[in-house]
Amino acid sequence: MLAVAAPLWPYWPYAVAIVVIVATWKFLGLGKPTMSAQDRMMHGLIERMHGPSGFDYVIICCSNLSGERFWQARLEETMLKVTGHSSMVLCVHEDWEGGAGNGLGTLYALVKAIQLARAKYGVELLHELGTGKSVALYHTAGKGTRLAPLPGAENNNKPAVKLPELFEINGEARALTILEAVIRQTSILSPRSKGRLAVFWGDQVFVPSTESGVDAEPTHHADILAGLGPMPSEAQWTARALHQYGLIATDKRGDAVQLEKVSHADAVRLLPSGVLQVGTSLGSFSVSCFLLCELLKEFKAELDKKTGQFDADPHFWMPVTLSEHAYADIMLSKGTDEPASKAHWARMQRLKARVTQQMPQLRFFGAVPVGQTMHWWDYGRLELYKENNVLVTESSASAKALRHFLHAVPRVQSSSLGPVNVARSACVLGCTFRGGSIGARAVLVNVKAPYVDVDDCVLVNVSSNRPIYGRGGVLYNVVDAEVDGKLSCDAAHVRADVFVPETANLLPRLGSVASRHLKVHSGMEVDGGKAWKVRLPGNELSYEEIHALNKDVDVRAAQEAAARQHKAIIVTSVPASH
Repeated sequence: MLAVAAPLWPYWPYAVAIVVIVATWKFLGLGKPTMSAQDRMMHGLIERMHGPSGFDYVIICCSNLSGERFWQARLEETMLKVTGHSSMVLCVHEDWEGGAGNGLGTLYALVKAIQLARAKYGVELLHELGTGKSVALYHTAGKGTRLAPLPGAENNNKPAVKLPELFEINGEARALTILEAVIRQTSILSPRSKGRLAVFWGDQVFVPSTESGVDAEPTHHADILAGLGPMPSEAQWTARALHQYGLIATDKRGDAVQLEKVSHADAVRLLPSGVLQVGTSLGSFSVSCFLLCELLKEFKAELDKKTGQFDADPHFWMPVTLSEHAYADIMLSKGTDEPASKAHWARMQRLKARVTQQMPQLRFFGAVPVGQTMHWWDYGRLELYKENNVLVTESSASAKALRHFLHAVPRVQSSSLGPVNVARSACVLGCTFRGGSIGARAVLVNVKAPYVDVDDCVLVNVSSNRPIYGRGGVLYNVVDAEVDGKLSCDAAHVRADVFVPETANLLPRLGSVASRHLKVHSGMEVDGGKAWKVRLPGNELSYEEIHALNKDVDVRAAQEAAARQHKAIIVTSVPASH
């Protein structure tokens, strides 16, 4: 044996080197097909989202005063960490009876932000815009019925629902919120928004599949993000379900037309001749400082009295891009009579004429192309929340982009794990377990339990005295102090706990509530919108009643109450760490 082995001895370092090289090659995926030029470009955009560019001012329009206070404090702490840029934060809430609609709501939020900027920073926001500063406004209002029961667990603070990314603030590990993800993603549009107000929605994250819209200088007073492509045939229209979306069509000059959800036949009938490209509207838009000032003047009466309800698409953009007849026809199908719609059309046409006459350097309404093969991660429905979180465990181009966006590499971070078998693709952040098994499609964030055996699950902020078992479910903000049996996370079991602080008065609102810790049960098959008024099995209250209970709750106090209960669950540390 020695006689045979001895000649091999001098070569063992080379064998070790070969093993290391092969392992590194596989780990980096170098043996796999190279990344396409478009994928490289999109990853480049994601890198830009991480900073250092960002908006000079960020306005958050919240549902209530408690949300306003929460986000002002939160974003002042996290903005630099999340986006790589120190934006000035201005959080306001919409106190408009019945709601202003997202058109008037944008203007009203700006009016309140102007007052706050003056009081908090000593600056005149419109003057800042006029000198080339960039301002972003994020709409976050809404009950989140389709995402229920998760928004209830955040005390009606829908944009605070958490995603699989941890970052440290003041020595504390925090999970990224949906709103912070949206602010990070949209920060790449800040360079083109100098001297403009950019308006976004708070539950969708996307990565453009083209740089042209990101980097091009604005050519219109108002423009809207859209996934533009050649005008589709009727069959393509049906296959892509374009009748379910708001649409943007552009001509050879780049001028755009806004349409609501219409069939292919109606689109052909309503669109003007010369349309070159058509695509779905993302709804997010930007306006020049000049147009913004004109809109504030035009709707001053409504803003002063807090009356009326106008949305941006049907009340701002459609009347300035469609013919009178086409606009009246569409609005009639929405329940607005012809005289009212024609009067509004004429009003907006007069505003358009004033703007284009006084500042003709820009055309009036255009589109910002974001490509038709963008990565789009929607967190607005429960099934999409689970689907797009589990996506981080997959191998597609979209999954790789999402991991890049969420800093989810390596996939096991800040965790203390005993003898736990963790699948290579699983995402485990800030977790503590003594033993168990974590499957290939499991996503766990801030979870502690003595034992875990899960796969195809999403667990966020879960503290349990009992072992956790399941396939296909969602546990969110759960504190399980029981000691017998197991905590289930199967497909039929979605649970989101609601914590009501001691300062909140329960009885006048809902006398049946006996606990300040509500365990809210649901299932992946439950449509929160349809079940909004239903007391589901095992629940003391319906989603609607939970929303009412949370209405006057101090969000920060509720978070502190939840944190105390999470800390009361102690899982002893283990020696192995990742």
